[in-house]
Amino acid sequence: MGVPLVYALTRIFCVTYIYSVESVFEVIAEPNRRAILSFLVSSQRSVGEIERQLRIPQPTVSKHLRVLREAGFVETTVDAQRRLYRLKLQPLQEVDAWLAPFRKFWSTHVDALERHLDRMDQSRLTKSAKKGSGSARGIKKKGGNR
Repeated sequence: MGVPLVYALTRIFCVTYIYSVESVFEVIAEPNRRAILSFLVSSQRSVGEIERQLRIPQPTVSKHLRVLREAGFVETTVDAQRRLYRLKLQPLQEVDAWLAPFRKFWSTHVDALERHLDRMDQSRLTKSAKKGSGSARGIKKKGGNR
């Protein structure tokens, strides 16, 4: 009669997965949120520390931290009268998993770029060695003419 139940469930899962990945990318697309995530890599921080380090106004920091918290990127703990924010790895692992199939393309291109840059370096070294020996001869001739 229609699509078998297995396929229907797979389709639901697929749509849900795509939605969650899209929302993860929407969250990290904002530059201030990426800066906050980068700052939280080293350790947990308070809103004030984030504000001072990144030079972002406190209301803006709070707004972005709320978005990051609701998306599951950060979690909070209360320390006396302040909240400390720290990274949660699960959403970042989802991004990493989504990017995994594309890495083979990058590594191929990065390897080719590395080989090209190595050839350029060798070419420059060879040219500068030739110029250096020619310059030295030119200097000797000038010195000899005096």
